[in-house]
Amino acid sequence: MLPVTTPQIKFRFPPKKCLQAVQWMLATAGEPLEFHVILKAIYFADKRMLNERGRPVFGATYRAMNYGPVPSEVYEMLKCEPYWLSELDLQDYPWKRIGHQVELIDSSRHNEMPSTSCIAEKDMGIIKEEFERSRAMSFNERTKETHPMDWVRGAKRPDDRMAYEDMLADDYPDREKMIKYLIAIGPRLVL
Repeated sequence: MLPVTTPQIKFRFPPKKCLQAVQWMLATAGEPLEFHVILKAIYFADKRMLNERGRPVFGATYRAMNYGPVPSEVYEMLKCEPYWLSELDLQDYPWKRIGHQVELIDSSRHNEMPSTSCIAEKDMGIIKEEFERSRAMSFNERTKETHPMDWVRGAKRPDDRMAYEDMLADDYPDREKMIKYLIAIGPRLVL
């Protein structure tokens, strides 16, 4: 059995980028979205970008919860918690929470795509694909898809924290070298 070590790779979460991505998802859907769809799209995008480009899209802090990985910062934003508003220089979020769903507040603007100026083109491509992937799945399919070994190892930690080290594929070229690099540079990377 592999040891469950304390996560060491950390990134600085970009709240404006996340806000724009969630707004884009809501505008694209044109209807309220369940937290689960958005949270898993974020996870899919972060894990895929990490394995394709050596860095995540959002660099969120993930917790291994019953229904899969939960990016804590995104979850706080979806719940409309005020913490991130000061970082975003906003009075309120552009969505409202309805139970475990969110919808854009100004529904008349569903045909207008929100700005994605904080999101790089390659990141946006992955966000689009992983959002569609998440949306096409049922709740149970998304839950099953998000319980690989990175989730299992996170669930075994006392704080349920998942590690980017575990999200990096076992066959990633020069995996150990990449982990050391991300431990050193991760907090300074501009995502």
